[in-house]
Amino acid sequence: MKAPGVMVAALIAAVGVWALAASTAAQAPSARLPQLPEPFGDANEAVYPAFEGWGEAADGSGYYLVLGYKNRNRAQVVEVPIGPNNRIEPGGPDYGQPTVFYPGRQTTVFAIKVPKDYGDKRLTWTLVANGQQTAATFYLNREYNMLLYREDSNGNEPPRLKFGPNEPMLSGPTVGFAQTLNGSVGQPLPLKLWASDAPPTEKNWESILSARGRTPPPVGPSQVAIVDGRVIGPPSPRRPAGGEASVPDITVVWQKVRGPGAVTVTPPRVPLMTGGKPDAVVEASAMATFSAPGEYVLRAEPIEADDGFDGLCCFSFAHVKVIVK
Repeated sequence: MKAPGVMVAALIAAVGVWALAASTAAQAPSARLPQLPEPFGDANEAVYPAFEGWGEAADGSGYYLVLGYKNRNRAQVVEVPIGPNNRIEPGGPDYGQPTVFYPGRQTTVFAIKVPKDYGDKRLTWTLVANGQQTAATFYLNREYNMLLYREDSNGNEPPRLKFGPNEPMLSGPTVGFAQTLNGSVGQPLPLKLWASDAPPTEKNWESILSARGRTPPPVGPSQVAIVDGRVIGPPSPRRPAGGEASVPDITVVWQKVRGPGAVTVTPPRVPLMTGGKPDAVVEASAMATFSAPGEYVLRAEPIEADDGFDGLCCFSFAHVKVIVK
């Protein structure tokens, strides 16, 4: 679950690492970069890389550096190919970053995995969009440590997804490609995945606080409490008593990350109902149509229903490669 507070916290964290420089790329530089608090424009604005934070991989094999961006254009989808105007250095320019930038603040878009002995090495992501150069330098800064797999204030965990009935479940950020598909121009291509999510419960955070020797505060269905500086409380009802679901338990969102042509995904958001069962695995189906041949990358993210909690957890995403002829 990426609650609104998560996005605000991530944006504040990202502002601390945004570094601006004059453009030296082939595009003509803007007279000046806008200040971050300034209102967005419809087009011809900058795109800012954003460092969300980092966390340890579930198997302990290394760390994930998680990044997103802020596109200051309200209406313009910006595309910047990998190269001098979209590079991560040293060692790049390609670390799996997007070449398509949607309007507004887009969080936890991709991850870079580094080894356990990575130390204090630093990477810099530089973007030149609409003639304006921005950059973010990021590393294993203690202040940006994220909870990737469990929110300790409420016991919430990321939704899980897999790309075949017998494939392993994925959770949290991923690198590389979870699946490779082949398609043809103009021919709808099936996109299938399976998702599951165990929503946080009052029992989760009560047991956590009890283990700390704390007495859980009384919290009603529409109330929250501040404990250890965090907002906690029971999840918002997803189903009225005796009624139908008011909101999906999970919504699978598809986006184009890279590719030479337009991609139409129908539907782009796939609502799923789990019936409140934590072990329910539900199939999500969509169709993708590609306008031009080439290699594409699509991003799939299962988003939990908003449960009213705040924190730096929980999200999952995976990338799918599609080769279109």
